Amino acid sequence: MYRIGVDIGGTFTDFALFDAAGGRMAIHKQLTTPRDPSAAVLDGVATMLAANGVAIDRVHDIVHGTTLVTNAVIERRGAVTGMLVTAGFRDILDMGYESRYDLYDLRLRFPPPIVPRRLRAEIDERMRPDGKVERRLDRASVRAAVAGLKDQGIEALAVCLLHSYANPAHEQAVAKLVAKEFPDLYVSTSADVFPNMREFERWTTTTVNAFTQPMFDRYLRRLEDGLAGQGFRGRVYIMTSSGGTVTTETARRYPVRALESGPAAGALMSAHHGRSLALDEVLAFDMGGTTAKGALIRNGQPLKKYMMEVARVHEFKRGSGLPVRIPVIDMIEIGAGGGSLAGVDERGLLRVGPKSASADPGPACYGRGGTGATLTDANLVLGYLDAGFFLGGAMRLDRKAAEAAIRDAVAKPLKLSLARAAWGIHEVINEDVARAFRIHASERGFDYRGASMVAFGGSGPVHAMAIARKLKIPRVVFPVGAGVMSALGLLASPLSFEVARSRRVHVADLDAAAFADEFGRLVAEASGFLTRAGVAEGDIRVTLRLDMRYQGQGHDIEVTLPQAGDFGKGGLAALFADLPRLFGAAYAETYLVSFLEEPIEIINWKVEAAGPAPDFTSGYSLGDPPSGDAKAALKGRRRVYLGEVGDYVEVPVYDRYKLAPGTRIAGPCVVEERESTCIVGKGDRAEVDWHYNLVAELAR
Repeated sequence: MYRIGVDIGGTFTDFALFDAAGGRMAIHKQLTTPRDPSAAVLDGVATMLAANGVAIDRVHDIVHGTTLVTNAVIERRGAVTGMLVTAGFRDILDMGYESRYDLYDLRLRFPPPIVPRRLRAEIDERMRPDGKVERRLDRASVRAAVAGLKDQGIEALAVCLLHSYANPAHEQAVAKLVAKEFPDLYVSTSADVFPNMREFERWTTTTVNAFTQPMFDRYLRRLEDGLAGQGFRGRVYIMTSSGGTVTTETARRYPVRALESGPAAGALMSAHHGRSLALDEVLAFDMGGTTAKGALIRNGQPLKKYMMEVARVHEFKRGSGLPVRIPVIDMIEIGAGGGSLAGVDERGLLRVGPKSASADPGPACYGRGGTGATLTDANLVLGYLDAGFFLGGAMRLDRKAAEAAIRDAVAKPLKLSLARAAWGIHEVINEDVARAFRIHASERGFDYRGASMVAFGGSGPVHAMAIARKLKIPRVVFPVGAGVMSALGLLASPLSFEVARSRRVHVADLDAAAFADEFGRLVAEASGFLTRAGVAEGDIRVTLRLDMRYQGQGHDIEVTLPQAGDFGKGGLAALFADLPRLFGAAYAETYLVSFLEEPIEIINWKVEAAGPAPDFTSGYSLGDPPSGDAKAALKGRRRVYLGEVGDYVEVPVYDRYKLAPGTRIAGPCVVEERESTCIVGKGDRAEVDWHYNLVAELAR
C-alpha cells in the first residue's frame, strides 16, 4: 500500500511517496504554480509515480498540506462575504479589543476586517448569555438582509449572533432558511465554526472561514477531479493547523482550520524525530523559499494553543493581526526564505525580506525572468549551493545572473565587495530568524540552550548551524529528506478532530452527572467526524481538556485531564471528583502557588478525538541504504565563504546518500542531497546515526 504526502509552499511543492510494506520512501520537489496550485500537485504526483514505477491505483490515500487558506487571507483573495449580526452589534469587527498593540506608534494600523461594514446587516433577534431567548428570531428581517447582501454580490455569508455559543438555535434557523431560499450561498455559522464566548474572536474566525470557503471548495474539487482523471481511487485528506488530518468534506466545512496546515506537518515530524532519538526538548526550524517557521517541542509533543493571528500588520507584534480561534500548533513564522528579496532601505541599511520573489519569476539565478537579489542568489554566490546540482541537477542555476543582481541591489549602493554583500544577505537572515526564535521561546519559558534543533526545508539546513550558534543550541539534527520534511510529516499524522465549547460554570455548581453529560456530548461530536471517515469507534483515542480559573480572575489556564479507561459516565464521574486537585497542580506549575480553598470556574470544554497513528517507520531510507564511509561519499571540493574567516575556503563536499550510519565528518564541509544542502561549520562535527539522520554537534 502506497501513501503520498503533498505540501504546497510559496516557492516549491514537495512530495513524498511512502511504501508502508517496505518502509521505503521516494521524494520529489518542483516549482509551485501560484495561479493554480493544483496544477503543480497533479503534475508532481504523476511525475513521482512514473519515476518510481508505481501505478496510481496502488496509492491508498493522499495527505495534503497547503498554505492556500493563509495566503488567501493575507492577500485578500477570498470570496465577497456578507455578515448577519444581532441588531446593535454591526461594529464589533471595527471595535475589536479597543486596545493598542504599540502605545507609542502614532501611525498605528490594524488589518481591515474581512467583511467591510457595508456588507454587514443586522437582524432582529437576541439570545441571553444563559442560552434563554430574549427576543425571538424575525425571519422576515433575515430574508430582507440576505436579499440586500445578495444584491451587493456576496458569494459567502457569515452568521454571527450574540451568545450563540450558549444556544445555537437562532443561527441554525438562519442557516436552514438561507440554504432553502438562497441555495447558492456558502454559509458559516459562528456556533458551528467556533462556539466561544468572546464575540470578537468568534466572529473574526467565522468571517475567515466564510471568506475562504468558496475558494477552498473549488480548489479541492479541481484537485479531486484531476486525481480521479489520472486513475486515483483512494481518499484525499487535508492536514489541519493542529497537526491532525481530516477528510475533504470536513476541510470544506472548516477551511479556517487549515490556516497553518503545511507548517504544522513539519512540526509534527520534528516531534516524531525527537521521540525516536530520545530528545525531550526540540526547536523545529523550517525554512523554505518564502518563509521560515519555528515550533517548540516539549516531552515529545509540539506546544499547542487555541488562538493565532493572521495577516499581521507588524510581523512580531502581538495584536497587529486578525485573531483566529482554532486549535493550532504553536509556531512563529517570519518572512525569511530562499526567495526573500534584498535591497537597501531608506536608512541606507541592508534589508532582506519579507517580500519574496516566490516561484514566479523566482530568484535571479532561476533564469525565469527574476532580476531582484534574493537569499538563494546569495547562497549560490557564497558557494553553499552547487549551480549544477540544484534539485539533484534537475534545475540548473545561473551564477552570473545571481552575481549581477546582488551587485546592483546591494554591493554597489553599499560600496561592498560581491562576497561581503552576499554574506551580508545571508547573515541578516540568520540574525532575523535567531531574534524571532529568542522572542518566541522566552515568551513560553523554553530554554533552547539545552535543546536540539531539527532543521529542514529547502533552505533550512543551509542556515541551521549558524542560527544554532547564535542561540547557543548545542546540537542540530538534519533528517533524511530534510528538504521535503513537511511532506513526510503529513504521512505521520493521524485522523483527528477537536471541538471546544464555552460554558462558564462553577465547579461547585456541577455534579458528576452534569459533568459527564457535557463532556459526553462533545466526545460524541468529535468522534463522529472520525467514525464518518471510517475509523472504528474502539480505535479512537480521546483527550479531554478544560480552561479553568479561580473566581474573579480574567485569565484561565488549560488543564489536561488524565486518560481514563472509560469515557462513559463512570469514568467521567471519577475525573470530576479529582478536578480541584488537578487544577491546583496545574496552577502551581504555572504560577508556583495555588489557592485550593478559592471557588473554581470552568470556562471552556475541549475534546480531541484521534484515530490510530499511521504506520510510519522512523528508520526509512531513500533508495538503497547507504554503505559508504566519508571517503566513498566525497564528491569533491568547493570554495565556500566562511564568515569566521572572512574569505573563501576550499572545503570537502559529501554526497548525503552515500554516508552510512556511523560515518563521522568534520567541518567545515558541505553535505549535499537532492532537495537541500547542509552546511557544517568550522570546528563542528557530524555523525550519521542509525536512523540515517545527520547529527551535528557544534564546536564548543
